[in-house]
Amino acid sequence: MEFEFGRLAVMVLALGAGAIVKGATGMGLPLVALPVLTTFFGLQHAVGLMCVPLIFTNAWQVWRFRAAANDDRMAFLPLFLVGGAVGIGLGTWALTSLPERALVLTLGIILLCYVALRLAAPHFVVGPVLARRAGPLAGMGGGVLQGATGISAPIGVTFIHAMSLDRDTHVFAVSTMFLLYALVQLPALSIAGVMQPQWLLEGFMALLPILLFMPLGQAIAGRLSRKAFDRMILIFLGLIGVKMVLGL
Repeated sequence: MEFEFGRLAVMVLALGAGAIVKGATGMGLPLVALPVLTTFFGLQHAVGLMCVPLIFTNAWQVWRFRAAANDDRMAFLPLFLVGGAVGIGLGTWALTSLPERALVLTLGIILLCYVALRLAAPHFVVGPVLARRAGPLAGMGGGVLQGATGISAPIGVTFIHAMSLDRDTHVFAVSTMFLLYALVQLPALSIAGVMQPQWLLEGFMALLPILLFMPLGQAIAGRLSRKAFDRMILIFLGLIGVKMVLGL
C-alpha cells in the first residue's frame, strides 16, 4: 500500500490537532480531525478511517474514568446509547445513499450551528429528569449524525455538556457515547459495503500521532484557561465550517 507524502502529512496534522484538543478537553478528536480529513480524502474514507482511533481512545477514557459510572446522573445513559445505536443505522444509510456534497454541506452547517449554540447559550442546563426523558431522542440524533457525517458532538456532546456535569463524569459520559457509536458504526459500514481494509490499516496507523499529541494537549490545558482554549476551538471549527459550506 502506497501513501502520497502530502496526504500522509495532512492525516498526521489533522489527527495531531484533534489529539491535542482531546488531550486538553477529553473530547474533540473527530470534531477537529474529520472535517480536515473529509476535505482531502472524501467523507466515506474519513469516516471509515476514524473508527479505529475512536474505539481505542474512548475505551481508554471510559476505563480511566470508570468510577463515574456510579454517579446517579448517569441514569439517562443506557437509553441514550440505545437511541444512538438506532441512529447509527439510519445515518449509515444516509452516508451510502445521499450525495457526498450534500452530506459535506450538512456537516459544515452543523459545525456552524454548534459554534453559534456554544456562543449563544453557554449556561443552559439540562436537569436529570429532562435528561432521562430527552436522552433517547438526543442519542438517536447524535447517532444519525455519527453515521452520516462521522461527527456526533453537535447533538450528543452538546446535550451532555448542557447537564453541567463535573469533569470526570462528563468525560466518562461523552467517551462512553463515542465508544458505543464507533463500535456500532464499524460493522454498519462493513455491512453497507463502505469499509475498506486499507482504511482499517490507516486507522491503526492513526493511533501513532494521536498517542504522541494527546499528552501535549494535557500540557497545554495546564497553561491556558479553559475559556481561552474553548475560543481557539470555536474559531477553528467556525473556519472549517465556512470552508465546507462554501465548498472551498
